[in-house]
Amino acid sequence: MSSTLLKGIRVLDLSRMLSGPYCSMFLADHGAEVIKIEGGSGDTSRNNGPYRADDPGHDWAGYFVSLNRGKKSIRLDLKSPEGKAAFRRLAATADVVLENFRPGVMDRLELSYESLTEANPRLVYAAIRGFGDPRTGASPYADWPSYDVVAQAMGGLMAMTGPDANTPTKVGPGIGDIFAGMMMSFGILAALREAEATGKGRFVDVAMYDAMISMCERMVYLHDMTGQVAGPEGNGHPLLAPFGLFPAADGQVALGIVDDSFWQKLTAIMNRPDLGSDARFSTRAGRSAHADEINAIVSGWTATRSKADLTGLLGGQVPFGPLNTVADITADPHVAARQMLAHIPHPEPGHAPWTVAANPLRFAGQAAPPLPAPPRLGEHDAMLDTLAESAPLDDEARRDLRRAFGQFATGVTVLTTRQEDGTPRGFTANSFTSVSLDPPLLLVCLAKTAHSCDVFAQAPHFAVNILSDAQKEISGLFASRSTEKFAGPHWHPGPQDLPLINGALATFACARHKLVDAGDHMILIGRVLNHAVTEGKPLGFHNGAYFDLGLENRLADAATKDTNGVIAAVLAEGERILLEETPDGTLTVPKSPARDNTVAGFVRHMDSRGLTARLDHLYAVFQNSQTGAHSIVYHGTVSGAAPEGMRYHDLAALPLDQVANDTERSMLARYQREYRHGSFGIYHGTERSGIVHSIADHTEYTV
Repeated sequence: MSSTLLKGIRVLDLSRMLSGPYCSMFLADHGAEVIKIEGGSGDTSRNNGPYRADDPGHDWAGYFVSLNRGKKSIRLDLKSPEGKAAFRRLAATADVVLENFRPGVMDRLELSYESLTEANPRLVYAAIRGFGDPRTGASPYADWPSYDVVAQAMGGLMAMTGPDANTPTKVGPGIGDIFAGMMMSFGILAALREAEATGKGRFVDVAMYDAMISMCERMVYLHDMTGQVAGPEGNGHPLLAPFGLFPAADGQVALGIVDDSFWQKLTAIMNRPDLGSDARFSTRAGRSAHADEINAIVSGWTATRSKADLTGLLGGQVPFGPLNTVADITADPHVAARQMLAHIPHPEPGHAPWTVAANPLRFAGQAAPPLPAPPRLGEHDAMLDTLAESAPLDDEARRDLRRAFGQFATGVTVLTTRQEDGTPRGFTANSFTSVSLDPPLLLVCLAKTAHSCDVFAQAPHFAVNILSDAQKEISGLFASRSTEKFAGPHWHPGPQDLPLINGALATFACARHKLVDAGDHMILIGRVLNHAVTEGKPLGFHNGAYFDLGLENRLADAATKDTNGVIAAVLAEGERILLEETPDGTLTVPKSPARDNTVAGFVRHMDSRGLTARLDHLYAVFQNSQTGAHSIVYHGTVSGAAPEGMRYHDLAALPLDQVANDTERSMLARYQREYRHGSFGIYHGTERSGIVHSIADHTEYTV
């Protein structure tokens, strides 16, 4: 692997042969998770050869090994309903789908770009075709099949290559495929950057024909400016001399003399100062006009010397290089120093590794880890068993997840994961928030200076544990660098074998979704795979000290004791709220009885009416400016059938005109608004005006 810069990006690779696999090879080499989707017999390049002598079963073709190192393989029959469904589940988790079929193939399989983005709007869909896709520009050749030789021929490359106009020549490597694949790798990264910023993916395609025109850009401007139709130039150059291949006693060498200063150096090394001072040759234009004469003079000089001699004379002095065969390349010290021949381990014990061309990209400060082995056909089929259905959350699931997210109140959480060797790791964090309910995403902030930052930044899975008010010691333990964090009985293994804290108010097992740089922190976004909730109170933390969130209950009880104050609550049951109703139809929020005017008394009163009430947090505190009476209103949930004198009302059709008390009417209208986005504030004031306090700020509020 050349780097891990793309770790966390999942690519579903449907492509075959060279162009698509070369593109996804570059992504895999830099850390992307590339999953090859193969039919029953696999990518056709598995059968292309060549094969080593120790592979009598012809399982590992060199063509396949070189291009598919470090990828995964899943077999799917995309023509079957089961295969289509499995692919859709995979695509819902992917960042990129890559294919190089002819236009319409995926549409006929009912797996079009448009249909896949319904479940995954951020998906980048990449298509390499011979002549492009109609979505970006219809070609009269759209349905033509194409291979490298076709692209080289039609794109102008072969017309410019060869010894003369009668001998157009194909370039040796499959450049029609390779260049298109490289361009697509850039297109994918550009579209991913946009998707990260906007949440919306994009269809991107490259036509092999177009890529070749782009590569042969010189022929276009030459024709525009001079009317000349570029033709084969052999190994020379139409505008420069000496430039191209020149004979040596034991092979050939390349020279590229462009600047006048290099011409002066070359003539000095040749011991021909007369050529350097000759006015005919002293300028680039002059040398071009006398190209045949100059090339003949230089060829006569180089032909009498070996490649090694010429390397000693010209290497580092002028643009020069020997014409290397692969044997020369293997022995070249540059290739060794740059590690351009990589060794891929054979997946079967007792077999020698393969040698392939390494990825040429280098990034300072990041050592290149070894390239992983290519996959056996279907080696990773078991991944399909770990995929959850990608159906959108229904209303009940959304409410359940919102309640689970709501367990977090103060920022005291413990993040846990496992290192690659299975060792559990964890630390206390004071930042966590839900990002999205569908898909279910949450984020945490990782200080770059944190001891475990690198572990969590690379972990494929992590867990968020929201602590209860009885877990101060656990918070302190995980805030330290103690090696005993996981020595006690306070945790257990959960989904993906993630360490989960026993007794936590809520736990979220997450798959890494995205990692974003944020100054001195990293923002780690996770996709919630599993969550659990227990009853209790959250552990509070403010200005460096823990506090008891139950304190508000005791303050409320004290404020209403021996006064004409009252305890009340806005009680929700899904998208309905429970209100008391008088015989004349007037509505009011439920209140505690005067004889038991406490928070606990309110709960007992509801229980006596056959209702189970849970008070979550303070919602409003207001004082009657005329009487001085306090009303302390909680937010909570309720379950049970409405008894006589009470009734559930749909929140969307709340009969506010029947609420006689102005403050309660305004408070219920505020609740309607806040429920829609799941963020609740606390009102403080009189029955006429006050302030709604939120976590981040406060807003003026007038009844």
